[in-house]
Amino acid sequence: MEFDTSKTALFLLLCFFLVDGSSSQRSTYIIHMDKPSMPKAFSSHHFCVSMSETELELLKASPGFVSAYPDSAVTPDTTRTPDFLSLSPASGIWPASGYGNGVIIGVIDTGIWPENPSFSDRGIAGPAPVKWRGVCSGGDGFNSSLCNKKIIGARYFNQGIKASDPTSAVPDTARDDDGHGSHVSSTAAGNFVEGVSFFGYARGTARGVAPRARLAVYKALWGGSGVSSDILAAIDQAVADGVDIISISLGAQEIELYESPLSIASFGAREKGILVCMSAGNRGPSVRTIRSGIPWAVIVAAGTVDRWFAGNLTLGDGKTITGWTTFPASAIVRNVPVVYNQSLSGCTAAELAEAPENTIIVCHTTIGNTDFDTVMGALSNSNVKAAIIIAEETSIFRFNTFPYPGVVITAAQGQQVADYALASAAPTASIDFKQTILGKEPRAAPALSDDSSRGPGRSYEGILKPDLMAPGVLILAAFHPHLTAARIGRNIDLATDYNLLSGTSMACPHISGAAALLKAAHPDWSPAAIQSALMTTANPLDNTKQPIREQDGSVASPLGIGSGHVDPNRALDPGLVYDASVQDLVNLVCSMNFTRNQTQTIIRSSYSCSNPSSDLNYPSFVALIRAAEIGRTLTRTFRRRVTNVGNGAAAYKVAVEAPVNTTAVVRPQTLVFGKNYESKSYSLTIRYKADIEIQHREGAVIWSDQTGKYRVRSPIMVSAAADNFE
Repeated sequence: MEFDTSKTALFLLLCFFLVDGSSSQRSTYIIHMDKPSMPKAFSSHHFCVSMSETELELLKASPGFVSAYPDSAVTPDTTRTPDFLSLSPASGIWPASGYGNGVIIGVIDTGIWPENPSFSDRGIAGPAPVKWRGVCSGGDGFNSSLCNKKIIGARYFNQGIKASDPTSAVPDTARDDDGHGSHVSSTAAGNFVEGVSFFGYARGTARGVAPRARLAVYKALWGGSGVSSDILAAIDQAVADGVDIISISLGAQEIELYESPLSIASFGAREKGILVCMSAGNRGPSVRTIRSGIPWAVIVAAGTVDRWFAGNLTLGDGKTITGWTTFPASAIVRNVPVVYNQSLSGCTAAELAEAPENTIIVCHTTIGNTDFDTVMGALSNSNVKAAIIIAEETSIFRFNTFPYPGVVITAAQGQQVADYALASAAPTASIDFKQTILGKEPRAAPALSDDSSRGPGRSYEGILKPDLMAPGVLILAAFHPHLTAARIGRNIDLATDYNLLSGTSMACPHISGAAALLKAAHPDWSPAAIQSALMTTANPLDNTKQPIREQDGSVASPLGIGSGHVDPNRALDPGLVYDASVQDLVNLVCSMNFTRNQTQTIIRSSYSCSNPSSDLNYPSFVALIRAAEIGRTLTRTFRRRVTNVGNGAAAYKVAVEAPVNTTAVVRPQTLVFGKNYESKSYSLTIRYKADIEIQHREGAVIWSDQTGKYRVRSPIMVSAAADNFE
C-alpha cells in the first residue's frame, strides 16, 4: 500500500551528504522546509544534511526554507507491576480492552531481542491490524521470520549517527545491542511468561501492561546513545506505519521546542491521532530538571513498587533483621563470626586487609564518607565471607548491583547488630538470600524515585510537567541475553533473559501500555481524552493512604509526580475528560512568542495562528511567578471544558484545595449533564501573592458526581518561573 505523504503530519527523514568541501569544516543539520517549496525529489518537510556553514547560508536563502538546527545527541533515559497496578483478568481494564488487542505500540529505542519469550505471539489471534502499513525490515541478524503476531514491524535508523561519526562501525540491524529496548518493549506489551526471575528474586509470571497489544520496533539508539535526526526519522516512520501509541524512553539536550525533534515529531503524531509517551529523565531530585517539557506529549515520572528484595539476617541470639540485597546467588553464610570494630567499619581496602578471614564484617558507609560502590569493590578484593552494610543511600535501592554476599540495613538496625556484637563473647550471624517481600512493609509505595526529573519543564513552563508517575524502580523485564546483568566478585559476569532496571525509561512504557489498553477499550477517544483519563484518575496517595512521598520521606509535589500514580482501572471509566483538538495545540504554539519560521517548524503553514491562546484545555493548572512580578498580588483565570463520558445524565460538584497563600474560586460550582458526550465549561480563578519564599505551592480542583462513583482530580501549582533563577 502506497502511503500518501501529502497528508502526513511528519514524514520519513531523508538524509543525504554533500561530497564537496572539507569534511573537517562540515556539520550535520536538520533542515525544515515548507512543503509546497520542496523539490520533487523529497517527500518530507524534514531532512538532514552534512554541509559547511557557507552551504548552509545558501540554503537559507532558498525558497521555502523554514529553519535549520544542528543534529544533537540523545540518550536512553514485569513480574510485579501489573499486580501493583491492580490489573486482573477477572475485571477492570484488562478484560474490557481485550488486554490491548488490536492496538499497535511503536517503541523508539535500542531495538529488540526477538527470541525473548516475552515477544512470543502465543495466544495472539489474527493478523496485524488492517491499518498497519509497516514492514519487518530488521537488517543484519534479524530475519523477517523473527517478526510474528506480536512483533509486527522492525526497522532501524542509523544514517544520522553514521554522519556524525563516519568512522564508527554502526551495524544495519534492528536487533537490540543494549537490552534497554527489549526491556521497555516487554514492559509495555510483553506476552505472558511463567517462571521468570532475576537470579531468584522477583520470581513470578512476566507480562506487559498491554500483553495482547502489537509491537512495532524502531531502533534509533546505538550502544545506548544516538542523534536527533535518527529519532526524528524513526518517529516519522512510526506515524507513517500506522501505530496508535509511541513510546520514547530517552532524553535529549535542553533546547527550544522548535529545535527539538521530539517536540516537532510528537506534534505531528498528535495531529494523526497518536499519543506520544516520553520519560521525564533521570536528573532529579532538583526542580527544573525535565528538559523535554513538551505540552503535546505525556511526560512520565518514576516511582517505586511494593516489592523489597531482602536478605534475612539472623543474629546468634535468634533476632532476625530484614535487610536489602540482590546478591545473585545462594551463598552459604551460616553461623559465621561477626566482626564489629569501629576502626574497621569504614571498610576501605586498607581496613579490610586487616579484617579476619571468613567473618561477617560490619561496614558503616557514613564513616569516612565511604560510598556503597566503593565498599562493594573493596569487599570483592577481601577475604571476609560476607558483610552487613549500614547505609542511608536511597540510590542503593534503585540498582541491582550487589557483587558480594551481604545485606544493607538502616542505622537503627545497625545499632541492634552493634548491641548484640558488643554484648556477646562470640557473636555470629547467618544470611538467607533471594527473599522477595511484597506489601506495605518495610516501606510504603509508591514513593517518588530520587533521580526522577522534576518540573517545571525547561522547554516550556506553562503546562505542568511531569503528567503522571508510574512504576520505574527495579522493574523486571526482557533483556539482552549476552550482556552482563549482574556480577559476583571482580570477574564473574552473569547473564539473564530478564533484568531489573530502574529509571523513568522503565516508567514510560507503563503509561504507553495503559494508554494502549484505553485505546482498545475506547477506540473513538482522542489522544487528549486518553491522557486526561489517565491523569484525572491518578492516585496522589500511596498504599498506606498517605500522600506519596519522596524516598527521603518528604511529601512529593506535582512537580515530581504530576497528577499522581497511574490507575488504569479507574481510567477506564473516568466520568469526565478534558479534550483538546489539534487546533487547540496550534493556538498554544502560536502564543509562545516564537518567530513565524519557528512556529511553522512545529505546526507548518497549513494552520492558522488567528486565535493564539496559552490556556490549553489541559487536566492540570500552573500559575507562574516571574521575577518582575515579585511583591505584587496576581490574579489568573483558567477556562476549561469537560466532556461527560460516563453513563448518561450526571451532575458534578466541585471541591477546591487552594495552594498556600492563595484563594481559588471555580464557577460554576455545579455542572449538570443531560446526556453522554455532552460538554460543559467552567473557570478557575486564583489570586496569589507573588513571593518566592514558598517557591512551589500545590492544590487541586476535584469534580465529584452525585452518586460518589467519579472523582475527577486536577492538580494546581503556583510556581516560581525560571527567570527568578537566571
